[in-house]
Formats: sequence, C-alpha cells, structure tokens
Amino acid sequence: MPFNKSILLVEDNPQDEILILRSLRKVNLANSVDVVRDGQQALDYLFREGEFAGREDQGMPTVVLLDINLPRINGLEVLERLRADERTCLVPIVILTSSDEERDRLRSYEQGANSFVRKPLDFAEFAQAVAQLGVYWLAVNIPP
Repeated sequence: MPFNKSILLVEDNPQDEILILRSLRKVNLANSVDVVRDGQQALDYLFREGEFAGREDQGMPTVVLLDINLPRINGLEVLERLRADERTCLVPIVILTSSDEERDRLRSYEQGANSFVRKPLDFAEFAQAVAQLGVYWLAVNIPP
C-alpha cells in the first residue's frame, strides 16, 4: 500500500479547519492536505467511491486526522470501517477531537486509532498541537 505524503483532514468545523491548515503551513509542511467534511465523504475519498469515484489513485494519505463528531457517519464508525478493510487497515489515523469523554478515547483506541489528541481550547495550544502532529506523521514517522 503506497503512501503519498499527504494528509486527509476530516473536519466539519470551518474554524478548526482553517486553524489546522494554517498551523501545518506555519511549520513548512508543504505536503498536500485534502479536506472532507463528514464521515461519508471520508469513506468515499479513501475508497474512491461516490463523489470521489473518479479521483486519481495517488495511494493512501500518510495520515488521517479524524474528528469524532461528524455529520452523516461519525468518526468512530469511520475508524471502524477503515480498520476492517484491508486497503486501509494500516493507514495511520489520529483522532483529533474536542471530546473529553473517556469512553470516546477508549473506544478510539479499541477501534485501532494510532493516537487520540484533544483539541485544546486555547488558540496557541491548538496551533502548536496540530503543528507537532504534522511534523511527526509527515517528517518523523515511517509508514508501514
């Protein structure tokens, strides 16, 4: 399964999306970031179905930043489906959420998340956390 040094951001909050993209640019991660806004779009994007059926096969993203509270299909169900499919079972998935529920954290790891990061409420802390995620997953981590 080839990885293409890109990020798939699954985020329905426009303000968080802007902050995440700005934070990644700030640390000079020039890699592409594709954004989808709900769980169904995430699945369609990764499996090249639905509105993404004609998308060029560029391999899997290096990492998926996945929110939990998404429209249509929630992030935990997306995670479960990705882990159950041989095409996506090894794709690194980071849960990036505002949820501080212990059950969400535990279920994320039970479903196979590689990391669980709570979105800090403070703007500067949020930007720093996203920048660190980007550097780690794109520059430090070696994918399977």
